[in-house]
Amino acid sequence: MIVCSVNHIAKSFGGNLIFKDLSFEIHEGSRIGLVGRNGSGKTTLLRLIANQDTVDEGAIHWKKGLRIGYLAQIPDYQNLIVKDVLKTAFEQLVSTESKLRKLEVEMGQEIAPSDLQKLMEQYGKLQDDFILNGGYEMDAQMDRVASGLKITGLLEKPFSLLSGGEKTKVGLALSLLKKPDLLLLDEPTNHLDLMAIEWLASFLEEYNGTIILISHDRYFLDEVVTKVLDMEDGEIDLYHSNFSGYVKEKEERLLREFQEYQEQQRKIKKMKEAIKRLRDWANRSNPPSAALHKRATNMQRALDRMEKLERPKIEVKKMGIDFEANDRSGKDVIVLKGVSKSFGSRSLFEKVNMLVQYKDRAAIVGENGTGKSTLLKLILQEYEPDNGMVKVGSNVKVGYLSQHVFQNIGDEKLIDVFRSEVSVNEGEARHILAKFLFYGPAVFRKVNQLSGGERMRLRLAQLMYQDINLLILDEPTNHLDIDSCEVLEEALEDFNGTILAVSHDRYFLNKLFTKIYWLENGTVHFFDGNYDWAREKLKIIAPVEKPVQVKVSPEKPKKTNKNMNLDDIERKLEELEEQIHLLKKVMENETDVEIIQGHFIKLEEMELEREQLYKLLDEVV
Repeated sequence: MIVCSVNHIAKSFGGNLIFKDLSFEIHEGSRIGLVGRNGSGKTTLLRLIANQDTVDEGAIHWKKGLRIGYLAQIPDYQNLIVKDVLKTAFEQLVSTESKLRKLEVEMGQEIAPSDLQKLMEQYGKLQDDFILNGGYEMDAQMDRVASGLKITGLLEKPFSLLSGGEKTKVGLALSLLKKPDLLLLDEPTNHLDLMAIEWLASFLEEYNGTIILISHDRYFLDEVVTKVLDMEDGEIDLYHSNFSGYVKEKEERLLREFQEYQEQQRKIKKMKEAIKRLRDWANRSNPPSAALHKRATNMQRALDRMEKLERPKIEVKKMGIDFEANDRSGKDVIVLKGVSKSFGSRSLFEKVNMLVQYKDRAAIVGENGTGKSTLLKLILQEYEPDNGMVKVGSNVKVGYLSQHVFQNIGDEKLIDVFRSEVSVNEGEARHILAKFLFYGPAVFRKVNQLSGGERMRLRLAQLMYQDINLLILDEPTNHLDIDSCEVLEEALEDFNGTILAVSHDRYFLNKLFTKIYWLENGTVHFFDGNYDWAREKLKIIAPVEKPVQVKVSPEKPKKTNKNMNLDDIERKLEELEEQIHLLKKVMENETDVEIIQGHFIKLEEMELEREQLYKLLDEVV
């Protein structure tokens, strides 16, 4: 069934045509990835499908009664805490719950039996409706989504006091809880850490509705989508595969189209040569041959009627990045020994040790709020450690790319900001900026009007023309389109210096980085391998801190060995107490009801074993 039909639509902004004559259909249950370069019109198209904007030409038709959820729709809930904001996803259920509470109060008062009977019947119908629509699962659903997106700590905070990133995460949670028929997500992973991204991917895999999402996260696209809409040069093409399949199929399609174009060009050339020869022969005849002229004219008409194929763009314009370190640094580039850092009463991490050496590709990963950016600021000497030593090696020249680049820039023009750090004349500056896709009058735009991806490209342009041998990158792929991410990865692979990065892009981490520093519960774990390697190793060394969510099958209670001596019993009791304590901590953070039930059964078994050990201890003593 078609849930949305887009028919020959066009959209312009400020006289600039974004796209024209776009047509496609969205079928129920589809999981579509909308991809394309920055500025191709992806967000504009999503807003049109969300009915947040109007088309200039054409029409969009929606299935009658279609419920649409759009991530960017984050109203300003002035007087609500986050938990109450999330509860708005269950407006009907909350209303029913309120009526049930009111009826309970009325039934508790002294009233006539006939009135009580009426109230009980009314209560029974409302309760059935409440149960049928998942009323008793509201809190469990909110807890599940809040835990998955790591916003449990925000639930009691006023929504109006949250940061922009926190509001976006709450908006995403609200969109997921509403369970709309058509869910539209624009870069949903931008403010999420690695664990939350993996959770969101698994949540969307189980989602029953239709999904359209914009993302530059290639692994995330592969995990979630089964179709890809590719926007390029004002046109759109549909591919029936995940992202990896789309890349392969697009290459094959381009090659096929180019071969068809070349074949047609050869045919056109032969036809033109034949027409020319026929006319030459006709004119040489004495008298001129009318038959040959007619054949030439008919062939020309056939050529004019032929539908000419456009030359496919095999090579699209991409950024031209080439980092090069002129002077090498010493062997030890960054050294941290026993470093601790706190803010007020909150301890971020303790006794952190790091060693980044010449030409290393090292990355810092971990959940949001664990202190990844703080570690970078310590290395950049913007913060001082509470304890320990932070040392940057000899002849190290740092280039820093912040995820919040140029946030405090006012009305300065793009070209002026570029030249503030790169000493070149205006002509040379315009030539360099063109390599980063800033053409013509675009170089005179104000920096505060640039998109996140454009600001990233501007900062990369500055870094490329500075004398650096250590690149420190904080979420470098966050706002770049997929083409730009690939260009950046190629440039970093060829860089003859050292790289330290913070990133939540798993593809980026796996492709480039061979040393992972994983920040977890105030400790840094070091892994000599890529992200996937580190992820598997972390499960082994910290299984209790990060429990794998599996169903626990009931087991028979373990019987204690009555031949144990006093030391054995005390040692076993100590181990058991620690296990019970850890399991209770795990249960506090778990939201899946089935898993909690399994943990509870395990806890009961352990407590029974503890009781038997205490009885045995009394007998021995």
